[in-house]
Amino acid sequence: MSNQMITTKNYNTQMTLFPETEEKKLSKRQLAPTFKPYDNRQIQVIFDIEALIPEHHVARVVDEMVESVPDELLFSHYKGGGRSSYHPKMMLKIILYAYSQKVYSCRGIEKLVKENIPAMWLSAMQQPDFRTINEFRGGRMKVLMDELFEAMILKSIEENYITMENYFLDGTKMEANANKYSFVWKKSTLKLEAKLREKIQETLQYIQELTQLEAGTAQKEAKEDPEITEQNLEAIAQKLEEKVEILTEEIEQESDTKVRKEKRAERKKWKKPLKLIRENFLPRLAKYKEQNEIFGDRNSYSKTDKDATFMRMKEDHMKNGQLKPGYNVQIGTENQFILFYTIHQRPTDTRCFIPHLEKLASTSLPMPKTVIADAGYGSEENYVYAIGDEKEPRFDFLIPYGSYVQEQTRKYKKDIKNAKNWTYCEEDDCFICPNGRKVTFKKYQNKKNPSGYEQSFKIYECEDCTDCPLKAKCTKAKGNRQVHWNPIFEEMKAKAKTALECEEKAAIYARRKVEAESAFGHIKGNRSFRRFSLRGLDKVHVEFGIVALAHNILKVAGIRQLLSDKNRKNIKASGEKRIVFLHLLHFRDLSDSPPHLCVSYGLASMVWMLK
Repeated sequence: MSNQMITTKNYNTQMTLFPETEEKKLSKRQLAPTFKPYDNRQIQVIFDIEALIPEHHVARVVDEMVESVPDELLFSHYKGGGRSSYHPKMMLKIILYAYSQKVYSCRGIEKLVKENIPAMWLSAMQQPDFRTINEFRGGRMKVLMDELFEAMILKSIEENYITMENYFLDGTKMEANANKYSFVWKKSTLKLEAKLREKIQETLQYIQELTQLEAGTAQKEAKEDPEITEQNLEAIAQKLEEKVEILTEEIEQESDTKVRKEKRAERKKWKKPLKLIRENFLPRLAKYKEQNEIFGDRNSYSKTDKDATFMRMKEDHMKNGQLKPGYNVQIGTENQFILFYTIHQRPTDTRCFIPHLEKLASTSLPMPKTVIADAGYGSEENYVYAIGDEKEPRFDFLIPYGSYVQEQTRKYKKDIKNAKNWTYCEEDDCFICPNGRKVTFKKYQNKKNPSGYEQSFKIYECEDCTDCPLKAKCTKAKGNRQVHWNPIFEEMKAKAKTALECEEKAAIYARRKVEAESAFGHIKGNRSFRRFSLRGLDKVHVEFGIVALAHNILKVAGIRQLLSDKNRKNIKASGEKRIVFLHLLHFRDLSDSPPHLCVSYGLASMVWMLK
């Protein structure tokens, strides 16, 4: 408080030292505001629209990448003749540029070409409408997408952006362009089909009760094939129709009213099963057959997009574990470039590993030396595939198994129920449990996983667990403790653990979180691509290919811009150092010289620097 008072006092004192000035006289002349010339109605001619685009703009990278694609690759998918088409390179450029600018709809791309200067330059002022863009994206690009992506990746390898040595694999689920309530469940279909077959059997029994001959024929038709098929029902329906036609003719020829009435009642009994077969059984059997063909090895699909499978998404706004129709997108990255991608209908990553790498091996791209992935891919089947044959190993892998992190904890190492913590006697091929009893080998057992891969287990069983004080902590089984030991998987896990504990390889594995995860983050977060616009597996494959190419192009543009900024800063910094050095040189060396020489040398140095 005292400091504030002293400061205020000094300030007031200082202000009193200056003489009071007279008020400024207002100028009689009024000054009008001035502006730079502006007239948007004046005709303006742009001689070179390319000059308006910055040097390292993403549009220039799009133009360079697409121009590097051979014409033969694009022209081979055009039949020729008819009305002239838009050039495929022009169409590719505007679509790739639009996706890099977060414009994914065809109407949005059409608007961009009319209003955006880089898009105008890429299209050479041509303006294809949204129908043409949609036809090219969903039709033409379907047949050339894979070749186009490979050509782009090979060019990136030539320019040393990527090397294909370390392949960081990861997957994410993306929502399909489908109604989330248009689901069809496989379990529900199987239940309905089973109930339908029960009704068909009841109807056949009803036919059998009508007459012994026709029932015998119907029963014979059913016994020939235990499973009731459309062909069997069709044959039965034809026989019923013949019977109805015969009764109809008899009714028309009969003159007695009472007999005709009886005939009509009899015909009605035959019409009832016939109507059920024609209007209910046959259409529903055909429907369930079609649904089962669509399911394949899946458990669900969407009526809106039949290739989409219902999966649990991370974007669950209701937070109730809601399933949404979507696709599992698998990508491999290096330096955050997307090297390769595949679209899958399976929700789990484990069963996507082999199909993804098999498809990569079928392309012209080089196979990676090391594949790095998270524990979701750590299965025996995937490990065995990665190792391959002893003569021709496929690639190295850095993939932890599911319990790798848990096994590092102190709690796991002290838990007596884990057979890994027991003593193993190789001579007797048995384990010694914590109570000192032998757990001896009993038999071999083979199991098949959902993908059809067969695993071999060795079953060990304790000699006697009765009255064991540790049984409650060791097992929940009522009988003796059993150990299901998979020798091949344990050997694979040991190799994976050894690789992950190597310092050099652990440093590579640590990059996994900033590789594929960053690519997905840019696509979903920064560029807001969380839902496909097209429907069907083939079209979805094309659309994500465009997204991946746009992502790589933006990476190239960013790297070039960063290098340009660094060079500019280095030049600026070196220039400032040179100026300081020259000034020190002139003024130190010429300190004993006459003044006019110092001035002349100083001006000369400044003129040289300006040049």
